Amino acid sequence: MRILVTGAGGQLGLELMEVLASHEVHGRDHRGLDITDKQAVFATVEAVRPAWVINAAAYNDVDGAEGASELAFAVNAAGAGYLAEAAARAGAEMMHISTDYVFDGRKGAPYTELDRADPLSVYGRSKYQGELRVLAAHPSACVLRTAWLYGNYGNNFVKAILKAAERGGPLKVVADQVGSPTWTRHLAQAIAELIETPARGLFHVANAGACSRFEFAQAIVQGRVEVEPISAAEAARPAPRPANSALVSVRWQAAGLRPLPDWEHALEDYLGGDGRRR
Repeated sequence: MRILVTGAGGQLGLELMEVLASHEVHGRDHRGLDITDKQAVFATVEAVRPAWVINAAAYNDVDGAEGASELAFAVNAAGAGYLAEAAARAGAEMMHISTDYVFDGRKGAPYTELDRADPLSVYGRSKYQGELRVLAAHPSACVLRTAWLYGNYGNNFVKAILKAAERGGPLKVVADQVGSPTWTRHLAQAIAELIETPARGLFHVANAGACSRFEFAQAIVQGRVEVEPISAAEAARPAPRPANSALVSVRWQAAGLRPLPDWEHALEDYLGGDGRRR
């Protein structure tokens, strides 16, 4: 199968390049393809003629987006829409990666695909607009919402906590934000499984279960240093974040797809491998 992966230099994109290696994969990082350039997007899809376009490209700086809304919307909304348009024109299937930050976190329980999006931040709004543009341009596209990604590549919460722990504790970590930590390897494997099926539409794809950032940090350091809980207000980050954006799916298993392992076992497997050394 010929697959075009955009955002191929990011933490999920690099994982996808490895997991999908049995296929003919054409990866484009932001230097190889600026997805905000509509002409370049159409030319690339026309040249590659993929069976699937998988968009893992995004402006992911949640706090930075508050002061760079134009760029965030250009990449996360317009760029995603251009890819979907190009895929539809070329007769290719489309997959777009989105986020739990499309929710406001006030539900008080995990979100399903049936819940209404109501993003709090510029980043969340730009990603939600991306979902809408993708589905408008390519109604049979797959949109995958995931959360709290970490893995072998790029910068992420797990690597940041491990690095901070090396300098010694105590670590101060937000305790009143809950989500679904997800290993990029498991997400990439889920994507590889999905593209072999006829399932289409909106899916929540994250490691099972949920925890706070504080609980996540405790699991990462495994008692080597002290972790102290603080509030989101004390952390005083520029972008508002949902208090509880844990994800569950009512559509994934209904489509005959295997659920992802729980987040604790995923983290154990990741820490037991070579991810923490990269």
